[in-house]
Amino acid sequence: MRHKVTLIPGEGIGPEVAAATRRILEAAGVQIDWEEIEGRTDKTTERGQLVNQLAVESVRKNHVALKGPMATAIAGGAPSVNVALRKTLDLYANLRPVKNLPGVKSHFDNVDLIIVRENTEDLYSGLEHEVVPGVVESLKIITEKASTRIGRFAFEYAKRHSRKRIHAIHKANIMKLSDGLFLRSVRAVAAQFPEIEYKELIVDNACMQIVMDPQQFDVLLLPNLYGDVMSDLAAGLVGGLGVVPSANIGDDCAMFEAVHGTAPDIAGKGFANPTALLMSSILMLDHLGERTTARRIEVALEKVYHEAKHTTRDVGGPAGTDEFAEAVIAALPPK
Repeated sequence: MRHKVTLIPGEGIGPEVAAATRRILEAAGVQIDWEEIEGRTDKTTERGQLVNQLAVESVRKNHVALKGPMATAIAGGAPSVNVALRKTLDLYANLRPVKNLPGVKSHFDNVDLIIVRENTEDLYSGLEHEVVPGVVESLKIITEKASTRIGRFAFEYAKRHSRKRIHAIHKANIMKLSDGLFLRSVRAVAAQFPEIEYKELIVDNACMQIVMDPQQFDVLLLPNLYGDVMSDLAAGLVGGLGVVPSANIGDDCAMFEAVHGTAPDIAGKGFANPTALLMSSILMLDHLGERTTARRIEVALEKVYHEAKHTTRDVGGPAGTDEFAEAVIAALPPK
């Protein structure tokens, strides 16, 4: 079956890791017609460069996108293109599987957890203003609709993938109205899934618990800001953002992306690691129903990491981007 997929290569090392990932998918026999387009417009406003509406239209048309990393200015400049794409396309569920890769050094073994993050509201609504000089107000938006929707996504995912336990992460001891609404909404969903154990943890306690004993967690369900923080924290348990995938899923579209940085210091030098984008493309193949091919690429990737002869420098190996991609291709099991 042929698929039409929007490819947003990204910035910095993005085009390099996107090209390597695309080459591996083609070698695995996936039939994809790529529509490649930049995620950022070249038009400049007083707030900087903004999301390319042609990219938005392409994803809406194709319903699936693969996206490389894109930079976001700090303390000024344009709004985040990454956030703008997710909000504009209503990709309300951010899915981050976190699992050890063989051969990647980490503080813990046997980590296998799923982070489900609400992706459209909370403090990331971007509603902030200067009240008076020296005083800035940011609005935290939590709605019953979005909280219920992400809760249902998490429980349906857990049921579909035979996950046994969900922890809802919150700060409702302090933010009793906003995080309280999130919890009440999720509890109502949890009551419809009695086969899945439901627990709650305050976010600061959850951060401590996950670095003490990550194996106690199965699925973590979080509002936007806590989910952003804890998903990166969890990635650090298994080697960092370079070895974990990410998916942004809505009712009509899905975008699969590497969430590490653009690494401009090594862009164009040929030794960027495409693992995160490749793992995200495996999630994309599952989404497209190409599960057999997804497993073949997964097996090949794990074999390359287990042998550690052709891994990239960031994980202690000697290889460049192209050598790593060719090693994964050579390790693909026969159809």
